[in-house]
Amino acid sequence: MTKEQELKDIVKDRYTKIAEQGKAENAASCCGATTPSNKIYNIMMDDYTDTGGYIEDADLGLGCGLPTQFAKIKKGDTVIDLGSGAGNDCFVARHETGAEGKVIGIDFTPIMVEKARTNAEKLGYNNVEFREGDIDAMPISNDVADVIVSNCVLNLVPDKQKVIGEIYRVLKPGGHFSISDIVLVGNLPDALKEDAEMYAGCVAGAIQKSEYLQMITAKGFKNVTIQKEKPISIPDDILSKYLSEDEINAFNKGATGIFSITVYAEKAGAKLEKPKLILSEISGNTCSPSTGCC
Repeated sequence: MTKEQELKDIVKDRYTKIAEQGKAENAASCCGATTPSNKIYNIMMDDYTDTGGYIEDADLGLGCGLPTQFAKIKKGDTVIDLGSGAGNDCFVARHETGAEGKVIGIDFTPIMVEKARTNAEKLGYNNVEFREGDIDAMPISNDVADVIVSNCVLNLVPDKQKVIGEIYRVLKPGGHFSISDIVLVGNLPDALKEDAEMYAGCVAGAIQKSEYLQMITAKGFKNVTIQKEKPISIPDDILSKYLSEDEINAFNKGATGIFSITVYAEKAGAKLEKPKLILSEISGNTCSPSTGCC
């Protein structure tokens, strides 16, 4: 078994368990994977409460941003959510794209897909679907999405370049993404970097901020923009599981920073306008050169 597959298996196993945890427990830990802090309720996630389309039952408290808030979703768009969990960001995206649009969520954890489908059925959302699969090999055809969103997921994938390539492939020319993720400035202590629990907790798998942005640019995306950035502080009561008191003090006073960033970028090419019905099509008349109406 490859190291990459081992990491994927760790994440899948952990998120199978996380799916059954409560939102409060997930929010008070690092993406639900670590022991919850008894000092800070909300470590990474942003508050969705006042967001249009928000469904509390679909919010497992696993995000680190509000990518749909910045995603410039329009009515009728096709939106793909990477690492869709129980469907939270998909339902928010559906509020923006409307009943005339389409939203596809992708997650590789079967129980998450099952939860999301159940939520969609309860809501009667026929234009929201969930597919089981890896986001580094999406079960999606080329040039499908107007918009791609993702919330605190790419850091969990070993081959991030492959994911970015897949995003480029499935976006339509002129399409764009808005993705919230965890990045680093400086190096983590080895005890954090090498811990499987911290990997599943969205921290150990994070890469340098500069490298993250360079990967996006190198793939051919344009207008790469950081839409939001916020520091992430790991409470001492969580760090104490991995570091000594002296190491915690050094880490907190050091140059290393953990950040949530929401990044926007566009795929090259002209965006095709959706076809509009002409009057003859609406009325059922046939328009041709012989009728003289064209």
